[in-house]
Amino acid sequence: MSTGAGVKKALDAYGKQGLEATVESASPGRLVVMLYEGAIKAVQLGRLHMESGDIAAKGAAISKAISIIDEGLRVSLDKEQGGELAGNLEALYFYMIGQLFEANLHNRADLLEHVLGLLVDLKDAWESITIAGAVPQQPPPETPAVPDRNAGTLSYGRA
Repeated sequence: MSTGAGVKKALDAYGKQGLEATVESASPGRLVVMLYEGAIKAVQLGRLHMESGDIAAKGAAISKAISIIDEGLRVSLDKEQGGELAGNLEALYFYMIGQLFEANLHNRADLLEHVLGLLVDLKDAWESITIAGAVPQQPPPETPAVPDRNAGTLSYGRA
């Protein structure tokens, strides 16, 4: 193993340990913000790879964003305490997943930008709540409305 590879491996290990420590000590609100940050980064990488023509990397980045939204944000919703708001967020997450799927399938950077805007808005709302120190047990009060376009056409593994 070369010195450069050894340094990269050490830095990767350090980064993983640092992330694990951050996650273990983070409040629930901060964890949600971290999930949004991860999804935002993945969408941005997907857009960059789309622009550069790197199809495999584009697909991997968009798939990562879909996983964060579906397996992180959507699954963590508390539908009993969150009520209608949690239901609206779930619908919005399904909408974003569908838009990301379409963006990946048809190389639509505009759809990536649209989802990116939604994610940034949601992250900003959570950050303002988290910074204020009043982390609610349910989602923030204002979430973007789910557009009616493509309603019912989502075919990403779940109906």
